[in-house]
Amino acid sequence: MKMRNVVSVFTLFLFSLCGIAFGAEVAKIGIIDFQRVIDTSNAGKRSSVEIKSQGMKMEQVLKEKEAEVEELKKTLEQKALVMSQEAREEKERRLRIKMNDLRSLRKRYLDILKELNLKLSSRIKKDVFQIVEDIGKQGGYLLILEHRLGGVVYAPNAIDISDKVIEEYNALDAKREKEKKPTSESKKE
Repeated sequence: MKMRNVVSVFTLFLFSLCGIAFGAEVAKIGIIDFQRVIDTSNAGKRSSVEIKSQGMKMEQVLKEKEAEVEELKKTLEQKALVMSQEAREEKERRLRIKMNDLRSLRKRYLDILKELNLKLSSRIKKDVFQIVEDIGKQGGYLLILEHRLGGVVYAPNAIDISDKVIEEYNALDAKREKEKKPTSESKKE
C-alpha cells in the first residue's frame, strides 16, 4: 500500500513539473489591422491618392460624355416634330449608340479602377505580410491574425502590432523612395 502512495505522489510530482515546464513558454499572439496599415502608411496614402486621381480624371471624361448625350437628347426632343422621319431615326440611332458607348466606358473605367486598386493593394499586402512574418519570427509569436479577415471580434490593444508594422513599412517605403530618387535624378542629367 505504501508503494502505491509513493508511486502516486511521484507521478503527481512529475506531472506538476511538466506543467511548470510547459507553462514557462507563453504563447504570444498578435493582431494586425491591414486596413489601418493601408490607411495610415505612406505607401497606402500614396496608393489612395493615385486611385482618387485616376478616378477624378475618369469622372471628368464621363461627365463630358454625359453632357454630349444630354445635348443630343435635348436637340432631338426640340426638333423631332420638324425633322423628317429618316433624320429623326438617324438622330435616335446616334443617341442610342452614344448611350451604349457611355455605359461601356463607365464599365471599363470601373474595371480599370478595380484592377489598379487590386494591383496597389496586393503590392502593399505582399510587403506588409513579409514584415509581419519577420516580426512574428523575431518576436517569438505563435500566431498573428488579421483583425477583420481572421474573424477576430475582440482583441486587447496590447496584442495589436499594427503600429509596429506601419512603422517598419514606412521605413521600408522611405528606403525604396530614397533608392528611386538617385536613378531618376541621374536620368535628368
